[in-house]
Amino acid sequence: MVSQEQRRRQLAREKFLRQQQRRTQARRKARARNSVIASVLGVIVIGSVALYTTGVLKGDDKKSNTAADVKPTKAPDPCAKPAAGSVKKLSWKKEPALTIDTSAKYSMKLATTCGDIDVALKAAAAPHTVNSFNFLAGQGFFDHTKCHRLVTKGIFVLQCGDPTATGTGGPGYKMRDENLKDPSLKGTVYPAGTVAMANNGPNTNGSQFFLVFENSPLPPNYTPFGTVDAAGLKVLKKIAAAGENTGAGDGAPNATVVINKATVTKA
Repeated sequence: MVSQEQRRRQLAREKFLRQQQRRTQARRKARARNSVIASVLGVIVIGSVALYTTGVLKGDDKKSNTAADVKPTKAPDPCAKPAAGSVKKLSWKKEPALTIDTSAKYSMKLATTCGDIDVALKAAAAPHTVNSFNFLAGQGFFDHTKCHRLVTKGIFVLQCGDPTATGTGGPGYKMRDENLKDPSLKGTVYPAGTVAMANNGPNTNGSQFFLVFENSPLPPNYTPFGTVDAAGLKVLKKIAAAGENTGAGDGAPNATVVINKATVTKA
């Protein structure tokens, strides 16, 4: 006959054994689970190392390796820093009175940050235009202004003469077209070296002008009033070689083209 105390001890021992069994089984399951996790992590790590060494993941460390982040290199600026000074805010209601001697020879020097550009002016063929440039240069209107537009596709011109550098500025007055049948124009081509007025239509000439650095197909709608010398043409080609900021062939020059001083002189 088993006493009550012995029965109690036996039940306690059986309970203890059951607890130990459950703990042993739990530890076995945990070890098995950890082994699986370790195996999976090992595969991931090995795969990642393999991908990295073959270059697939290099973009995570160096964004420049992806095509989207590769930026085109920009040519160095071939021009010097602008001279000290600022653009004058000048405007007139009427074209200046004609004061030049149309029988004399006039020239214009554009002292730019990229080099001097000398222009032989056509006073007899375009008297009002040359007279205007003589007046504006004497007032310092062009000094410290940027050449705001470079076209390198279709036509080949550098445009200057806008004190706002936006393509919308001018002296406040408009002038009529002149010399549209100049013998230098070859049909519908403005030859390299030509200096002509920019406009918004017939008889809307202000202060903006363009310098042609390669033969350019244009209708004879733009007053030709001067010719760049050989040294000045080299300066223009240097500016053109630096390109423009859109990459589309028509935009602001990458070169810092500033007219430090414009001077018109009579021979």
